[in-house]
Amino acid sequence: MPFATKPPSETRPPETPEAAPESASFLRTVPALCAVGVLIVGQLYTVLPVLGLLADSWSTTAAAAGWTTTAFVVGYAAGFLFWGPLSDRLGRRNLMILGLLLTALTTAAVAAAPNLAVGCTIRVVQGLSAATFAPPAFAYIAERIEPARRVAAMTWLTSSFLAAGVLGQVYAQSVADAAGWRTVFVICAAAMIGGALLLRGVLAPDRTSAATSSLDAYRAMGRLLTKPSLVLLLLTTVTLLCGFVAVYTGLQVAGPANLAGDPDTMLLLRAGSLPAMVLVPLVTPFLVRLPAVHRVVTALLLAALVSAASALLSRGGDIDVVLLAALLFVFVFAIAVTAPALVEAIGAQAAGARGAAVALYTFALFIGASVGPLLATAAGDCSTVFAVIAGVLGTGAVLAALGHRVRR
Repeated sequence: MPFATKPPSETRPPETPEAAPESASFLRTVPALCAVGVLIVGQLYTVLPVLGLLADSWSTTAAAAGWTTTAFVVGYAAGFLFWGPLSDRLGRRNLMILGLLLTALTTAAVAAAPNLAVGCTIRVVQGLSAATFAPPAFAYIAERIEPARRVAAMTWLTSSFLAAGVLGQVYAQSVADAAGWRTVFVICAAAMIGGALLLRGVLAPDRTSAATSSLDAYRAMGRLLTKPSLVLLLLTTVTLLCGFVAVYTGLQVAGPANLAGDPDTMLLLRAGSLPAMVLVPLVTPFLVRLPAVHRVVTALLLAALVSAASALLSRGGDIDVVLLAALLFVFVFAIAVTAPALVEAIGAQAAGARGAAVALYTFALFIGASVGPLLATAAGDCSTVFAVIAGVLGTGAVLAALGHRVRR
C-alpha cells in the first residue's frame, strides 16, 4: 500500500467511466455482510465436530471423513480465482446473491450424500460456490463504505471470517447432538436463502460498466501478478491462515497431555479467543494511524513472538490451560489485526481491478489454511509445532517489509 495512513483508493475516483457510487450505510451494511460471512466461511468448519457421525453414516473412518474438509478447501480456493475477477464485471451484489443461492443448493446436497466419495465431490462444489462471497464483499466495502469507516468495516468482516471457525463448530456440535448431522446442513441451506434475501434488501444495486469484458477481468489478475510488491504481500497472506489453522490443528493432534483427547476443553479454548476478534474492530480507529504494511509487519512479529513463547512453555509436555488461553488470545488478536491490513494494502495496489486483487488475496489466504494442518501434523510434538509457526509468521513479516521496500 502507499506509505500514508489513507490509501489512494480513498482519494481518487474509481478508474471507470461511471461516477463513483454513493456511500452505503455502515450500520446496515456491515452487520449483514458479517452475518452472511460467518454462515459461508463456517461451512469449512461445520464438518469437524461431526466427523465421527459422518464416518458411522458412510461406513468409513473418521480420518477418511476428514477429507471432506480438504475437499471444501480445494473448491473454495479455486473458486476465488474463478469468481473474484467476475465481480468487477457482473457486480458485487449480483454475485453475492447468486452465490448464496447456489451455495444453498450445494449445502442441502451435502445433507443427502450417501457415501464418502459423493460427499467429498459435493463438498468441492460447495466450496466452489461459497467462494462467490468474500471477494465481492471486500470490494463492495472498499467502494461503498465512506473512507473514514472503511478500514473498520473490513476489520469487522475479516474478524467474522475468523470467528466462523469457532461459531461453525459450536453450532454443528449442538445441532448434530440434538437432530443428527444431516440437519446441520439443511438448516444452513435455509439460512443461506434468508441471507440472499437480506443482502438484496440491504445492499445498493450494482453499477457495472459494459466497457470491459469478462476476459479483461482475468487479464487484470495477470497484470497484478507482475507487481513484485503485490506478489510479496500475497506470499505474506499465505503465512497468515497457515499459522492460525496450524496452531489449533497442532493443539488438537499433538497438544499437551492435559489437552489431548479433551474436546470440551479445546472448544472452550477456541471460544476464549472470540473476544480478541471483537476487540480488534473496536481498536481499529487507533490502529489506522499506522500505514497498513506497518500494521502487517508489527502484528505478524507479535504473533510469531507469542508462538515462540508457547514453544518454550510447552517443552515439558504439559502447559497451564489458563496461560495457554491468554497466549492464544494475543495470538488471535495479532492475526485479526493482520488480515484487514493485508486487504487494505493489496487493494490499494489494485487500481480498477479490485475484485481481481481481492480474489488473489482470498486464494492465498485459504491456500495457507489448507497447508496449516499438514504443517502441524508433520511437525510432531506441540512445542515443535509452535516453533515452526513462529518461523512461518516471522517469514511473513519479512516478506511484507520487503514488499514495502520494493514498492518505495
